[in-house]
Amino acid sequence: MFVMLIAACVLMFGLVLIAFKVGYQFIESRQKKQVIDMLHTAAGEPVAAISNLLREIDNDKPHGLRARIKAFGFSKHAQRQIQQAGLPWSATHLLGAMALLGIPGLGIGALIGFLGSRWLTAIGVGFVFGFLPYFYVRKKRRKRLNTLEEQLPESLDFLSRSMRAGHAFTITLQMVGEEIADPLGQEFRTLFNEQNLGATLEGALRNFAERVPLLDVRFFTSSVLLQRQTGGNLAEILTRLAYVIRERFRLKGQVRAASAHGRLTATILVMLPICLCLGLLLVAPGYMQGMAADPLGRWLIGSAIFLQLLGNFFIRKIINIKV
Repeated sequence: MFVMLIAACVLMFGLVLIAFKVGYQFIESRQKKQVIDMLHTAAGEPVAAISNLLREIDNDKPHGLRARIKAFGFSKHAQRQIQQAGLPWSATHLLGAMALLGIPGLGIGALIGFLGSRWLTAIGVGFVFGFLPYFYVRKKRRKRLNTLEEQLPESLDFLSRSMRAGHAFTITLQMVGEEIADPLGQEFRTLFNEQNLGATLEGALRNFAERVPLLDVRFFTSSVLLQRQTGGNLAEILTRLAYVIRERFRLKGQVRAASAHGRLTATILVMLPICLCLGLLLVAPGYMQGMAADPLGRWLIGSAIFLQLLGNFFIRKIINIKV
């Protein structure tokens, strides 16, 4: 048992080193390509144009693995998630990272085999390891959207003051993009550049709402488009909208304070079995090994882990109150 544990640790360490090496080589080759393109530009040689407004997209008629991935529709979903997270990746890079991390997961699961079958354990652990990059993208997306939501009232006040000072709406978009910090400043710069390069204001605003999928952003785009059609004081509308967003933040803070007890209870209920198992492994190592050695005991351990995750999911759904 001890020899198998040592072998599993060595294999895991080797696979992690291989993953880091492959990732480092990929980043290094990408940086070298950028430097070469810069040198070619300085020498007057034509190179492919690079624009921050454009994202890497697949060909109109992909072949091979890309065609099969695109058939499942995950590629488009992944590209949208990456774009909203503000990461310089593509759907192909994300899927490659998921496959690369799924390989050590398969190896670790095959060595452990706590679900009664080594193949079933390998598939389960590989699935968990493979989705770690996707969870990372989701976390970065949630953090970025929270930052954008916090910056939006200030930007709306800036737009309102600029329009009261006599500036046109398109000029105020450029001023907001230059004055507001990223990531919202970057989104407003993209909005201005799209409109400045020939896109209609309605199309640019719709793209802005798609890149920033927030309810407040939809309010902003709808207000601007409605004012373009019916007229009215847009500066006053934006001021009131900024006030409404700040009031929503205040109400959201009150809800979080009221649900703090539920969130603390959820954390305790989730961490208590884990801490108890770790304590038993330290105090009485042979107490848990008997269950892990028995096939029925392995199924019980796997079922307990699954039910623990399921309970955590439902608890989070209960305490996550939308405002």
